[in-house]
Amino acid sequence: MPAITVKNLSKRYGSLQAVDNISFEIERGEIFGFLGPNGAGKTTTLEIMEGLRKGDEGTILIDGKQLSRDYQEIKEIIGVQLQSTSIYNKIKVWEALKLFGSYYRHSLSLEHMLDLLSLQEKRNSYVERLSGGQQQRLSLGLALINDPRIIFLDEPSAGIDPQARHNLWAIIRQMKEENRTVVLTTHYMEEAQELCDRVAIMDKGRIIDMDAPQTLIRKQNLKSSIQFLVSDHLDISSLKNLEGVCDLKIVNKNATLFSDHPVKTLSSLMDLSRKKSFRVDQIVLKEPNLEDLFLELTGRGLRE
Repeated sequence: MPAITVKNLSKRYGSLQAVDNISFEIERGEIFGFLGPNGAGKTTTLEIMEGLRKGDEGTILIDGKQLSRDYQEIKEIIGVQLQSTSIYNKIKVWEALKLFGSYYRHSLSLEHMLDLLSLQEKRNSYVERLSGGQQQRLSLGLALINDPRIIFLDEPSAGIDPQARHNLWAIIRQMKEENRTVVLTTHYMEEAQELCDRVAIMDKGRIIDMDAPQTLIRKQNLKSSIQFLVSDHLDISSLKNLEGVCDLKIVNKNATLFSDHPVKTLSSLMDLSRKKSFRVDQIVLKEPNLEDLFLELTGRGLRE
């Protein structure tokens, strides 16, 4: 039995169709991500699944229980980290964990949570004195305090620095090792590729594709690219004949070769530069990613 089953879910705000008849299942122990730009419907979908917002149509099963009927039972087995969590500034870290733990019939021990979050040294610090990354870890801890089987994370690493983001990812990976189901939203391509077993790509309230990240990329037959600066006297037509090249774009002096065999193309490019005595500067070899996939599917970038 899947951890979550969603059938024909829709939500409208006036004339805006925020969620448009979407259906999907999320397996137990899976990290499942909703990827898309702001306004795609990711947060609305998550909030309906969390029971914080009502859908207009559709049914949702959480751990086999119907959300609309069994919410009091369901809330004991889920954890929720909102996109923006307000915690009392004048409360200490250990007090926040104790307080949120008291809201549930069962909660994890304080010492376990402080160790998990790497906040032992900050246990007596006020929330307002924590760094952005520490506050985000505490927010995640509040979602985990009831030892949930299913965790919902809305933009978990938004607004924090790269090191804090990687620390947060380590905690999320540990959840998977403990066979918890994690459902997250993100517009960070790297986050989705690093963490998610599967992603649903959303745009304008609809799921436009759903699968493992690398499977989605392969399905669209996206090409690797080699980007570099070209010399003024280079015969551009010679680049089209390099091994593996299937397309070529040049903007000003910036060239991009799209290739089925990027290593062979790069080797051919360097051979050509030696034979024709031209410089090839600032070479970047780029594998296709989810950003490229979203652009291919929608004609616009994730951050537009």
